[in-house]
Amino acid sequence: MALPDLDSSVGHSFGLEVDGVAITQISEVSGLKMEQDVIEYKTNTADGKYVIKKVPGRPKAGEVTLTRGLTGDTSFQKWVKDAQFGKMASARKGGAIIVYDYEGQPIKRYKLTNAWPKSLEIGTLKAGDTSILTEKLVVTYEMMEAE
Repeated sequence: MALPDLDSSVGHSFGLEVDGVAITQISEVSGLKMEQDVIEYKTNTADGKYVIKKVPGRPKAGEVTLTRGLTGDTSFQKWVKDAQFGKMASARKGGAIIVYDYEGQPIKRYKLTNAWPKSLEIGTLKAGDTSILTEKLVVTYEMMEAE
């Protein structure tokens, strides 16, 4: 059951949906933000007073970093490969970052427009280490909106 609207929600798990395909078990999402330029409009009032007004400008593109445990799933690598070889028609995708509650029900979606992978980083490989190997995918996007 989702939390009431007045309560803060807890992100239990996260997912990435790209062109209808869900990639689950994302353990961390960082850098997810909506931002726009600020335009300063400078003018004088009728009585000669100098006034600066700030108005919203164009939306800014952004980047989001997705971290998950390393698995046999090669969806991140395939997507990165398309971008590396300049196949931008297939690399640019529409998608969403999805936040799930503790019961696995989606509670929030952040829609990404024209998203493509900028980089893929595999965690440190160290003999004898007992920590989980991770892969970090940095995705750049042209626009983000909350749904």
